[in-house]
Amino acid sequence: MRLNMADECVAVERRAWWISSWLPSWCPTSMSQLKDAEEKILLPVKSKFTRQFVPISNGNVLSTLAFSGKAEGGESTPLVLLHGFGGGVGLWVLNLDALSQQRPLYAFDLLGFGQSSRPHFSSDAQEAELQFVESIEQWRSAVGLESMVLLGHNLGGYLAAAYALKYPARVKHLMFVEPWGFPQRPDPGDQDRPVPIWIKALGAMLSPFNPLAGLRVAGPLGPTLVQTVRPDFQKKYVSVFADHTVTDYIYHLNVQTPSGETAFKNMTIPYGWAKRPMVQRIGLVREDIPMTIIYGSRSSIDGYSGNVIKELRPNSHVEIIAIRGAGHYVFADQPEEFNQKVLQVCQALG
Repeated sequence: MRLNMADECVAVERRAWWISSWLPSWCPTSMSQLKDAEEKILLPVKSKFTRQFVPISNGNVLSTLAFSGKAEGGESTPLVLLHGFGGGVGLWVLNLDALSQQRPLYAFDLLGFGQSSRPHFSSDAQEAELQFVESIEQWRSAVGLESMVLLGHNLGGYLAAAYALKYPARVKHLMFVEPWGFPQRPDPGDQDRPVPIWIKALGAMLSPFNPLAGLRVAGPLGPTLVQTVRPDFQKKYVSVFADHTVTDYIYHLNVQTPSGETAFKNMTIPYGWAKRPMVQRIGLVREDIPMTIIYGSRSSIDGYSGNVIKELRPNSHVEIIAIRGAGHYVFADQPEEFNQKVLQVCQALG
């Protein structure tokens, strides 16, 4: 019986919008459980905030945390946090208190992720990107922000850049934290070492499926799988959680309808490269929009893109910050230093 259900999981992954019909009976999750997991992971946050479901087009909503912190002496440009692939607002738990002390702070689940709506995305990479960008703009308009400091991690960094390309007047500063999708995929002849045959074979085998399909196929074993495969997440947040709060949250985030996940897959080519590399367009972002790129010194992400951005924007402010001892999840690996660097950048804006 379990084998048949697993086979059904695989088949349904090709038609992601059908997943809700079988998910509750196979994967031990629900949107209610995701809501509970998010509330639990946010318990350490001491600052007052509101939880809003901000309406955008087509009946969709973006789940939003809003902090009303203000600096002395007047209004400050709000800071808006965009999480990465497979993430959600709860993963900012080590940053929300510090970053909300001097200015309004917003963090929302991207369209197709977390507790935000999970609509059908276009299979075309450019159209899917535009759907994300328009959802951010509709969110900004609904919340009533004139302009923002946009800070994006991973996929969020890519989308922050894409947003600034279309709506430059709404962006005061761009902060890219370990951004995905900036470099071009190198030509095979340019690589120091060829991609092993077994990786090519695995990539070909998995290419029809969404990146996290295996987690849903695992069904009841999914929560244990997350704990086993990513024990580092529990270590990152050990200062606030001694149990599986974080891995439980990550599990429930990523076994719901794979809407944003499918969009991300359609925006990539084999081995995780972007179909539309941002480095090809970043030089077109308005010159007066400053940029800060934050990397972890121990990350597997290539920090070379930061130097390329600097070269492409000779008449713009571009700052590259490396945080020692941090990996890809800089904001959780070294939260105090990360928060300090972000606050310093924001203070320079006034």
